[in-house]
Amino acid sequence: MLSGEVALDDEMPASPRLDFAPPAPIEALDFVQISGRIKWFDVVKGYGFIVPDVDGPDVLLHITTLRKDGFQTANEGERIVCEAIRRAKGLQVLKIVSMDGSRGTLPCEWQPPRTHVQVVPTSGFEIVVVKWFNRVRGFGFLTRGDGTRDIFVHMETLRHYGIAELQPGESLLARFGDGPKGLMAAEVRPLNARLPMSH
Repeated sequence: MLSGEVALDDEMPASPRLDFAPPAPIEALDFVQISGRIKWFDVVKGYGFIVPDVDGPDVLLHITTLRKDGFQTANEGERIVCEAIRRAKGLQVLKIVSMDGSRGTLPCEWQPPRTHVQVVPTSGFEIVVVKWFNRVRGFGFLTRGDGTRDIFVHMETLRHYGIAELQPGESLLARFGDGPKGLMAAEVRPLNARLPMSH
């Protein structure tokens, strides 16, 4: 061995063997390219949905995908082109190709829609769970469980009974009736509220 040479076999550890299999080629995944509009997106919740241009179910857009592709938020009505992957619960955006905010509505421009619909309750108080609620949009939906119709709830109804906001998964008491587009909450109370006496 010449002067200055290092005996690699004696002094250096052997390189680890790469025994793992390479990742599956990206073409093997079930990708779909979708164009559509943002239905709604909630930065606090960390997700939202896209309505595709072609008939089909809404597509889930998660905030991690949004941020990964260089966007901070998505406003209702924005045009979007994306690549989605089929998952057990439906399509989910994996990559945003483009998003055009020129037709979107900024959150500060939202005014919760007012409702003049007065619903006559046809039920007694029942325990319901908040399915989702968007304070900016001013409404949400309640559920009594699998196999039951969703119950629309408006922000004005909540305010009337002293409730400022609802969180998904939260339980409360509600009376509801038939509205113009389905079941609608007529009265909502916290789960531990003292209920008015029925006559």
